Amino acid sequence: MRTDGDPDERSPAHAAGEPRRGGGSETRLPPILAVLAAMALYALLPDPLQLGPWFTIPAVELALLVALVATNPRRLTRETRISRWLSIALATVVVVTNLVVLVLLIRDLVAGQASDPGRLLLAALQVWATNVVGFALLYWEIDRDGPVARARRARRDLPPADWRFSQDENDDAVREVAVSASGRSGWVPVFVDYLYLSVTNSSAFSPTDTMPLSSRAKLLMSVQSTSALLVTLIIIARAVGAIQS
Repeated sequence: MRTDGDPDERSPAHAAGEPRRGGGSETRLPPILAVLAAMALYALLPDPLQLGPWFTIPAVELALLVALVATNPRRLTRETRISRWLSIALATVVVVTNLVVLVLLIRDLVAGQASDPGRLLLAALQVWATNVVGFALLYWEIDRDGPVARARRARRDLPPADWRFSQDENDDAVREVAVSASGRSGWVPVFVDYLYLSVTNSSAFSPTDTMPLSSRAKLLMSVQSTSALLVTLIIIARAVGAIQS
């Protein structure tokens, strides 16, 4: 006999009509660390791969980050139209800048202008890591209207999801798996989940356990996986060149 606390007895109406996690919110720290990591990776790139003075792009990213932290210093509890656009702009700056750096990296490799092959290899790894961070931030910001909406709105008030996570389809699994399913527990993805999505997409060059649902999600994942593949090909080309030399 099941008890009242058995998750199999819980009504999915709770997940449909109430805010996620009891109205809780994400901590600001993980995305802050991600942005700081992206800034450091860019600042450490070789001069030919930087857009203008080395501090220009990190300064822009830092200014946007400070404005966002001022809105939500510790937890993501409130959002304005301006802060929403600033957060998307920050993620976009990281992604677009890194794609431009990738183009410059490919140009140098094809033209044979890399005077230090070791630095070229290190730069490729930096571009790959920034690719992961930038797209994780972008996915996190756009899915279901962003982290504030996901945490504080009822499910019926959220827009259609851009991604389907494994927790979103575990309602009919065995008890110990179903207990954390979205429909039963009110689970919603947080930044770490989008970071994992970004890592797997950059590693496997395709979706793994998290599937894109919207056209924009599919397009963004295609761009990310293609850029990650190009970086991998640069690393392989460098390895082959080292073997032949």
